[in-house]
Amino acid sequence: MRAVIQRVNKSQVIVDQKTIASIASGLLILLGIEKGDNENKADILAKKIANLRIFADREGKMNLSILDILGSVIVVSQFTLMADTRKGNRPSFIDAAPPEIAIPLVDYFVNAMQRQGVQTQVGEFGTHMLVEIHNDGPVTILLEA
Repeated sequence: MRAVIQRVNKSQVIVDQKTIASIASGLLILLGIEKGDNENKADILAKKIANLRIFADREGKMNLSILDILGSVIVVSQFTLMADTRKGNRPSFIDAAPPEIAIPLVDYFVNAMQRQGVQTQVGEFGTHMLVEIHNDGPVTILLEA
């Protein structure tokens, strides 16, 4: 399980010219699920993200978590995070979990974030999405579980 975490001033997800998710200050999480991932990995990743101290405190130091700032999260499933580009010029996605495995794990991860106390919205699995990201900092972190 791989997640790209982006600290944002605002973010939204648009499908067919309709906004399906929108947040102000918070995190955009691009989430990749690979074969062999499970609910335990999702729980570990959700806890890590909820407590990750990447927001500025009063002194401007990254010392606060999404929970501390009462921010929100958008989770966008992105199988392309599992791309293997070691050979040739065309990425291989052979390690990406198929939809029948990935969909329930993405849903489980979203619920795990909510259980951590984080207000969480979600993109639409398997759909072409326009993801608007106003990266704050920029702060972008790659996490794996």
